[in-house]
Amino acid sequence: MAERAPFSVQTIPGFAAIAIFTFVAIYTPLVILVAFSFNAGDSLAIWEGFSLKWYYRAAANEQVQSAAIRSLYLAGISASVATVAATMAALATTRTRHFPGKTMIYALINQPLMIPEIVTAVALLIVFAWVKVATGHTSMIYLIAAHTAFCIPFAYLPIRARLETMDDTLEKAAADLYAGRWQVFRRITLPMMMPGIIAGLMLAFVISMDDVVITEFVKSAGQDTLPTYMLGQLRRVVTPEINAISTVVVFAGAFLVTIFFWVSSNRR
Repeated sequence: MAERAPFSVQTIPGFAAIAIFTFVAIYTPLVILVAFSFNAGDSLAIWEGFSLKWYYRAAANEQVQSAAIRSLYLAGISASVATVAATMAALATTRTRHFPGKTMIYALINQPLMIPEIVTAVALLIVFAWVKVATGHTSMIYLIAAHTAFCIPFAYLPIRARLETMDDTLEKAAADLYAGRWQVFRRITLPMMMPGIIAGLMLAFVISMDDVVITEFVKSAGQDTLPTYMLGQLRRVVTPEINAISTVVVFAGAFLVTIFFWVSSNRR
């Protein structure tokens, strides 16, 4: 009896055509965006020559500078706190004995991924509005708290995935050699799970940098991030300066996502 050939999705009729169409539909708008960021004129539809003036203008724009710095500050703090919380949650749901409610905890951590972002934004708006009225305090702390809560599930997934693929033989061997729990964690568990932690940190950073909906609902006056600044400009007038800013954001995000996948695939 002839051995059956293994199934391959590439053998499905029309697979190549569908794949090409998908990539064209996704990346054609991005290619046009990048191309017109170098347009010498003000038009978004008529090519008037190559120029870098919109990049120079965006770099010299004080509002863009302020929004970019605020976005990096917000994403850095939020992603760091979210990664620490996600690491502790991942350890608690993978490196402990089974206990009642463990599955529910896992579901609750990942539940924000299933809820529409607009619902989370409205809920945070209501809570923080009540806190602001009660305390009279307005600062970036509300944005940091909102982004941290939103980013925890994104950081949790790669960290938990890394822990689930780790062999616990070395940890058990260290425990048999009278190493304390903290020594085992610091010298064995933490170094082995570091690729997952770095991947979770980068993913959380990208999610925070790109967020618009939650930021738009939670921010106070003068707290625009780069995405909300761009949204505000689009409501007024669209110029190739927005294309230039978008191009920089696209390539920066692509760079971080590339590092994320590279770190995630590292099993050493």
